[in-house]
Amino acid sequence: MKKDIHPKYFPKAKIACACGNILEVGSTTETMRVDICAKCHPFYTGKQKLIDKAGRVEKFQERIAKAAQVKTGKKPAKKS
Repeated sequence: MKKDIHPKYFPKAKIACACGNILEVGSTTETMRVDICAKCHPFYTGKQKLIDKAGRVEKFQERIAKAAQVKTGKKPAKKS
């Protein structure tokens, strides 16, 4: 590496999350603050919720049922 052109490297830089988790990583900044990390993100914690807006799943199931009805000539069973 050439001298005096690279930023200072901190091998034990601290990243602090809003949830209180602190990580040590290598970085060119000594400290960082983040809003979300792998410890509190819903995808990684398993608390992810799927939201079905406007009944998309039901509309899809109805289309599939209609296609099956046309193919077999039978009426699909309705859910209550």
